[in-house]
Amino acid sequence: MAVPSRRRAGVVVALLAVLLGPAVPASAGPPSPHDGGPTAGEGELLVIGHRGASGYRPEHTLAAYELAARMGADYVECDAVSSADGVLVCRHENEIGGTTDVADHPEFASRRTTKVVDGVSLTGWFTEDFTLEELRTLRAVERLPDVREENTLYDGLYAVPTVEEFLDLRADLSRELRREIGAYVETKHPTYFDSIGLSLEEPLVEELDEAGLDRRRSPVFLQSFETGNLRELDRLVDVPLVQLLSASGAPADLVAAGDPRTYADLSTAAGLAEIGGYADGVGPEKNQVIPRLPDGSLGEPSSFVDDAHAADLLVHPYTFRNENTFLPTDLREGGDPADYGRAIEEQLAFWATGIDGMFTDNPDTGVVSRELAAEVVPAA
Repeated sequence: MAVPSRRRAGVVVALLAVLLGPAVPASAGPPSPHDGGPTAGEGELLVIGHRGASGYRPEHTLAAYELAARMGADYVECDAVSSADGVLVCRHENEIGGTTDVADHPEFASRRTTKVVDGVSLTGWFTEDFTLEELRTLRAVERLPDVREENTLYDGLYAVPTVEEFLDLRADLSRELRREIGAYVETKHPTYFDSIGLSLEEPLVEELDEAGLDRRRSPVFLQSFETGNLRELDRLVDVPLVQLLSASGAPADLVAAGDPRTYADLSTAAGLAEIGGYADGVGPEKNQVIPRLPDGSLGEPSSFVDDAHAADLLVHPYTFRNENTFLPTDLREGGDPADYGRAIEEQLAFWATGIDGMFTDNPDTGVVSRELAAEVVPAA
């Protein structure tokens, strides 16, 4: 795999300093006062382990979460869905055919079904059709085996964790590593889960309360692609909230309510100002921050970061990955989609826009790029 040498990294820093000009570091970024007072992560450039260190271990496993923390991630992300008996478990989607070995369990063959989730028809196995005890019999597998063949080495080793276990691990690692590891929790498909009587918000609030993580300065962010449940959570918790955004589509709760607004509408200066009334940050798709040109290469920064900061919102874009297939065309190395490209250069370009953090499958790379960015633009 092609990885930039130390000398090359130094050249990259020098070139970016010239080409990109001065950037606004997150330490000089805005407060997030919608609930009053400072918020977790404010004034820091955050590296967030996306589904753990999912570039190196099957995603949403305790092993992936632990590795992310040991690699230097400030926060580790857990996506929360519900089991049939109302227990929150960590999966990116409630459909688990691609992330567990459920297909290899003949006793669950009859559970395979087709459902419509947020307007999309999906066929597979769904967490809400399994009790926690049944989910405990499954093991995680790599979601992207063609891109991350090395990760398949760990297929079948790790169980599906609960949110409670994720929070317990966070606490244990914080003590061991002698630094606070933050929890970045996303509620997945909250309107859908409400429709089947398995609300996510109340059990999540209970989990945070039991873990002692229900205060404004707790090392926690809660995030969602929907708007209504964030407004509900704003009344229930004091921890900071993050509105996730996308370069396409619309929030499922707005679609269900007949509200015509899209993510594009929410991503305008006016839309971001409205989000600032109930959230502390936004998580845009990274192409909303620096769009790609028609040939797939990296373009020029948009006004998104400035508009979000003007609305007192932190900006944590997603998702930064090292493999060629996920990088702009001008930063790829060689012809193999699974080989590493010039991911550090991409991340430096994004740090230079003034973002306050980034979601990455490779937390160690994020830590290196943050250090290099600090050399380019010293903290104010």
